[in-house]
Amino acid sequence: MLLATVLGSGLAGIDATVVNIALPAIGRDLGAGFGGLQWTINGYTLTLAAFILLGGSLGDRYGRRRVFEIGVVWFALASALCAAAPNVQLLIAARALQGVGGALLTPGSLAIISATFSPDDRSRAIGAWSGFGGIASAVGPFLGGYLVGGPGWRWIFLINLPLAVAVLLISHRHVPETRNPAAIPQLDLPGAALGAVGLGALTYALIGLGDGWSAGVIGFGVVGVLALVAFVIVERRSRHPMLPPKLFANRQFTGANVYTFVVYAALSGVMFFLVVTLQVVAGMSPMLSGAALLPVTIVMLGLSSYTGALAGRIGPRLPMTAGPLLAAAGVLLMLRIGPDASYLGDVLPAVTVFGLGLALLVAPLTTTVLAAASTDNAGIASGVNNAVARAAGLLAVAVLPVIAGITGDDYEQPVTFLAGFRIAMLGCAGLLVAGGAIAITVIRNGRPVHTDRPVHCDLDGPPIAASWSERPAPENSAG
Repeated sequence: MLLATVLGSGLAGIDATVVNIALPAIGRDLGAGFGGLQWTINGYTLTLAAFILLGGSLGDRYGRRRVFEIGVVWFALASALCAAAPNVQLLIAARALQGVGGALLTPGSLAIISATFSPDDRSRAIGAWSGFGGIASAVGPFLGGYLVGGPGWRWIFLINLPLAVAVLLISHRHVPETRNPAAIPQLDLPGAALGAVGLGALTYALIGLGDGWSAGVIGFGVVGVLALVAFVIVERRSRHPMLPPKLFANRQFTGANVYTFVVYAALSGVMFFLVVTLQVVAGMSPMLSGAALLPVTIVMLGLSSYTGALAGRIGPRLPMTAGPLLAAAGVLLMLRIGPDASYLGDVLPAVTVFGLGLALLVAPLTTTVLAAASTDNAGIASGVNNAVARAAGLLAVAVLPVIAGITGDDYEQPVTFLAGFRIAMLGCAGLLVAGGAIAITVIRNGRPVHTDRPVHCDLDGPPIAASWSERPAPENSAG
């Protein structure tokens, strides 16, 4: 059961890292401009962010194993479409379909473990799921770099097919079916549709700004804003909302999600720009560029449990303040990367400091989110926080290149791309500093309460569980 859920969630997690490494090769092979490369990332993130809460609800209602397996099949078929795409337009469409598959299988992997393991074994099972997930995140960049530099970028999608077959065989044999008898009786399809339209139209408008203002850009921007406003109205009036407004009545929960949005926007911006810059500007191989992110994973895997314990003793405010400031220092060190950059002298120190900052903030952030919600709402609170992080990444990849002035074939011009990279990194550092300011202003320490939830430090989104919990003071709760 663990193997099925780890491999299943790994399908969605690995693709989030290896595709970044393949962007220069995809652009050259398909003749894509920088906007096409942005959509190659954002097509996946958009549908994943828009439908991940709906995917969890579908599993609770119709069977977690069934929806998980449907997601695996869907993801595999979409991966095959990605590998066969003759142009960037079809690649983007296939990536959007991949995101739908990811939204079906990602919530189910952890829900299956939570629903089937006995309480005495559940913590260790989730810990194993988290640890192997971290290993998958570490292996992903190496694997992606090898495939891009060897047989070609299409293999980063083809490799999903045998993994999907293995997941289906193991799942069918070893994973029992479970449902939530208290699942909501009606799916929030209008909310999911409005969220997808709003995020998609707004992202299209922001990416289009790279080529200047136009009637189309303004039109899509207006549609996106109106759809998101309608989404909020629908969620407030719905009897069974996908995004329960009552969660945001708690100031701690709201503040933690604003913090998540800012910090994960910066994280996504760094991940998007760094591996491309190392290849285009510094001339490093895809494999070495992928290895640049390995220290971040190692540091987070090694230190997140300790930083969670530290925050359990002193409260989350200080780690959540110091973490983004330290990460911002690592981003500023990345400004040293240039045409003559070396991995050991320029890249390794920067990404190590960046990883230390993330390790300091990730566990306290997750437990703050979970502690701000009631036990019955812990699952939906985690799902909301995950969706917020993915939406932040979506908009960051759309906005930062516009601010940096990168358009068209600039990713093939080392001098031009380096100038844009430095502007983008200054923007990411500013977002991280803003995150520290939000933490010191909004986050409250409350009263520490220990729990048995293990840490999960997945770079693709906020952790789903943590090793401690801090319960806010009564006056800080929603009542």
